[in-house]
Amino acid sequence: MGNYAKGKYAYGICDRTGFRYKLKDLKNQIIDQRRSGLLVGYDVLDKDQPQYQIGRINVNDPQALRHPRPQKDLEISRGTYAWNPIGGWNSAYGPSNLNNMFMKGKIGKLTITIS
Repeated sequence: MGNYAKGKYAYGICDRTGFRYKLKDLKNQIIDQRRSGLLVGYDVLDKDQPQYQIGRINVNDPQALRHPRPQKDLEISRGTYAWNPIGGWNSAYGPSNLNNMFMKGKIGKLTITIS
């Protein structure tokens, strides 16, 4: 194969913008770790996106423990600790705790008109 000229004074046209660059400043556009065939200017070159590389990056994220050891006392292990969002103090309505608090809800009518 023959040698190519160095082309230190040669110009090339960017395939993306159409602007003129020195030929040595044009870079190959890489998509999914492959050359796309486009030569673009160094200032408009896009980096290869990892979203295109599904399956190539290890995304193993285990959640379960191998040999878990739960507490043997079921009453203690099923309780919640330091969680008392509303009750537990004396309010204007009297002493409150989670045992004497009730939540009531009501559903009304809803009319939707589409025009």
